[in-house]
Amino acid sequence: MSVNTPVDPSQFDIEAIDLSDRDFWAEPPAVRHAVFDRLRAERPFAHFAEPEMPGMEGEPGPGYIAVTRHADLDAISSQPLVFCSGKGAVSIQDIPADLNEFYGSMISMDDPRHARIRRIVSKTFTPRMLEQVIDSVVGIVDDVLAEARRKAEAGDGSLDVVADIAAPIPLRIICDMMGVPEEDRAEVLAASNVILAGGDPELTDPVDPLGALINAGITLAGIMERLAAERLARPTDDLTTALVTTEVEGEKLSHQEIASFFILLLVAGNETTRNAISQGLLTLSENPDQRARWMADSSLDKTAVEEIVRYISPVTWMRRTATQDGEVNGHAFKEGDKFLLFYAAANRDPELFADPHVFDLTRNPNPHVGFGGHGPHFCLGAHLARRELAVTFRRLFEICPDLEITGEPARLRSSFVNGLKRLPARLTGER
Repeated sequence: MSVNTPVDPSQFDIEAIDLSDRDFWAEPPAVRHAVFDRLRAERPFAHFAEPEMPGMEGEPGPGYIAVTRHADLDAISSQPLVFCSGKGAVSIQDIPADLNEFYGSMISMDDPRHARIRRIVSKTFTPRMLEQVIDSVVGIVDDVLAEARRKAEAGDGSLDVVADIAAPIPLRIICDMMGVPEEDRAEVLAASNVILAGGDPELTDPVDPLGALINAGITLAGIMERLAAERLARPTDDLTTALVTTEVEGEKLSHQEIASFFILLLVAGNETTRNAISQGLLTLSENPDQRARWMADSSLDKTAVEEIVRYISPVTWMRRTATQDGEVNGHAFKEGDKFLLFYAAANRDPELFADPHVFDLTRNPNPHVGFGGHGPHFCLGAHLARRELAVTFRRLFEICPDLEITGEPARLRSSFVNGLKRLPARLTGER
């Protein structure tokens, strides 16, 4: 189904909708958004049972409330004392506190711990460090695109957008920034794929996904703890060195905190940018007039990137948990209630966005929540992500203007990440 094919929301039985059904997340985006349209209009605080997860024993949790309206999501994001992240931000099920913090790092913490770590990390993201990273982005993008072009031209012209373009660009940027050696990068990619698989049986162990998740985390932690120890002994000019040496009010990050932050970077800075690139190219292929307009006018880079993030919403949701009884926008809640903030739904809310299902690269203003809502958990790397995307698409237009999508994407079966596993394409040779 084309992303432009309209789907009538009225065809869905509102009472039969189940966002915890894994098969729902294999549906095309148009189907998902038609369902979100119904929920936003008729059940903006719909309650769903928690999805089953093999390897998670014990009684099922209390379920969660799906937040689909922009105003409700923003209200919850803006009140971190009432709606906390420390009970879990990236898992619907309650998981042990040490695992929650290990895989979520800052995004699964509340103040004062969250503020402490963010303060230290923010100090390492100096203007000089960011400028150095941003300067390297053009070179990395050019290298990846040139290699993709060589590979395609050496064969029949075909390539996989995900494997050949979208995956290596952000992975190289993050690994270069952290100083990860070349020999570790394939392992980093494989482990990050498992962590972001969302239980997709193709990318993880379908019998024991929790065990696979834990092993992937151990792998990444081992790499980063080794690097942290090496940088303490022999400092270099990379982010890992900055993280192990930076102090704020006499406090430093532990090696485990650095390892957790590395996992967060791979989630927030690698996987999400990868999916914005691949899904952005797919969407541009479905909207050739928009693609032609952007290719011809680099002044659209800024608004185009924001529209891609809004329209794609690479991270579908984050969780918050009520710390007390209360009310938000007319909805009463109890202490312990779980809320899933569906960014993908809020980013198509007609109360905020005119023609929300239209892909418009000139959209302005564009108050999307693709980098999180207001509050302390707004994406720390938003500036870098925007720059990566702007450079990637501009260089794509210049180096591979003949890129043509040739088939349907293989979608990740995950409610958490709006991702593609594969996207077939070819270079036509027509410039």
